[in-house]
Amino acid sequence: MKEKELIETISKYFEEKIFKQHIKSTLSNHSKLESYNINPIVVKYLSKVLVDEYSPKGIAKALYYPRVLGTSINTSFGTRIQKMFIELNMAKGSMISGMDIEFIDQIDKREKWCQLKSGPNTINSEDVKPLMKKFSDTINLARTNTALRGINNTDFIVGVIYGEKSELSMHYKEIDKKHPVIIGKDFWHRLTGYPNFYPKLVKALHETINNLDTKDFFKKGCDELTKEINKSKLFGF
Repeated sequence: MKEKELIETISKYFEEKIFKQHIKSTLSNHSKLESYNINPIVVKYLSKVLVDEYSPKGIAKALYYPRVLGTSINTSFGTRIQKMFIELNMAKGSMISGMDIEFIDQIDKREKWCQLKSGPNTINSEDVKPLMKKFSDTINLARTNTALRGINNTDFIVGVIYGEKSELSMHYKEIDKKHPVIIGKDFWHRLTGYPNFYPKLVKALHETINNLDTKDFFKKGCDELTKEINKSKLFGF
């Protein structure tokens, strides 16, 4: 697929499968009180911080804002990106346990087994050793397959969707000593073969976002949650 066509296809995918789906799930799921595990002490404090009083509206904001602006979109983003690569035939789902996708690196033309991560700070120190062991175990197992006899450490990579090399956390840098951590522009170049694909994609996605109809959607969901809180016996207003 040509560069412009691929960018348009990905932008459309983001619009339908990530952005609009997030809006839909926000209104259908996150405006329901039953979808929350509530710490009654902390939520009262957060209500006071947000609206300077303990009130149904304050409770709703304390629950709704972090869910909608943080957890839900970040979770769906990572999951959907992996599916997108496979559904758009940009990569294959990996048959090797622990790897997310497989693709032909458009720079060195070698097949890469890739574990996907969203951004440059998305792993913790305790994630490093298990991830490195998973790579080592996978390579040792793969080398028993005659078809994969020529593989090496650099064929097993971490692909980071966005960011710059300079932004990688020390945990990623530790992994990078043995297995390449490919991030942002370089990752998209290796995946698509187009050197400037990543900045062009970001620009196109900004345009897509600007054209989304988001009028009152945030307020509507929060108002629905406020109504449920008002009727609940949990809070004792």
